[in-house]
Amino acid sequence: MAKTVLVVIGETASGKSDLAFKIASQFNGEIVCADASTIRRGMDIGTAKASLLDRNKIPHHLLDIVEVDEPFSVAQFQKLAKEVILDIKKRQKLPIIVGGSGLYIDSLIYNYNFLPKNIANQSRSDLNKLDLDQLTQIISQRKLSLNGVDTKNRRRLIRLIETNGQTVHSNQLLADYLIIGLKIDKKQLELRLRKRLDKMFRAGLEEEVRQLSQTYGWQNQALEAIGYREWQDYLSGLISKEQLYEEIIKNSLHLAKKQRTWFKRNKDIIWFNHPVNWQDIVKLITTNIY
Repeated sequence: MAKTVLVVIGETASGKSDLAFKIASQFNGEIVCADASTIRRGMDIGTAKASLLDRNKIPHHLLDIVEVDEPFSVAQFQKLAKEVILDIKKRQKLPIIVGGSGLYIDSLIYNYNFLPKNIANQSRSDLNKLDLDQLTQIISQRKLSLNGVDTKNRRRLIRLIETNGQTVHSNQLLADYLIIGLKIDKKQLELRLRKRLDKMFRAGLEEEVRQLSQTYGWQNQALEAIGYREWQDYLSGLISKEQLYEEIIKNSLHLAKKQRTWFKRNKDIIWFNHPVNWQDIVKLITTNIY
């Protein structure tokens, strides 16, 4: 069966966005962003969000769709992404999903059937007021399993409580999806991360973080994202800017490792080494798409 949707995945700073942009330029495509932070307005520099210039050249969807303090779920992403993909197809263009948020990607390509919200009768607003220890205590009292759950991720703990330990049902890979993955050497990845962070600092990341933290407060869940949360200690005078810089790099590398682990489980990904051979990409797409 011919594929009609392309997915480009990879670790943070692996070059997936640049590759997706190049593919979109050559194959009459539009980009659908699968990222838990770029959906939020005002989180621009720290998320390496596509520039306005790039967005004017190639349409980018699902950027800036909610406020920083507005709740947003994977189920909501899936619904909106499906609508966007259908619209792009109707206009006879190629939908290109790009991102590093594994759960967002999987919700689409495996067509997750999500459980009803708050089936455990515990409101999201109440749970959001609790810290990690309090959330963990609730989980322990209910004797819910933490296997495979990041115990430092409040969103994952809250979701576990809301669903009472039940998981979403996933299906086989949808037949019309073609998935490209980028592999990158760890040393090269660190160089790219440092280069990107240098650019963010020059672009005014500090001012962006100051404004967001003053407007929404550090307790806001969105500001737990890497590239933002590390600034709290710096702005409080607890660490130097050099320490801040290295902390962001360290956490970014840790994120990349988690992304590698997530995507390695997926046997449907066709992997390419960075830097990619462009002709290999062209051959794959022309052979499989439409």
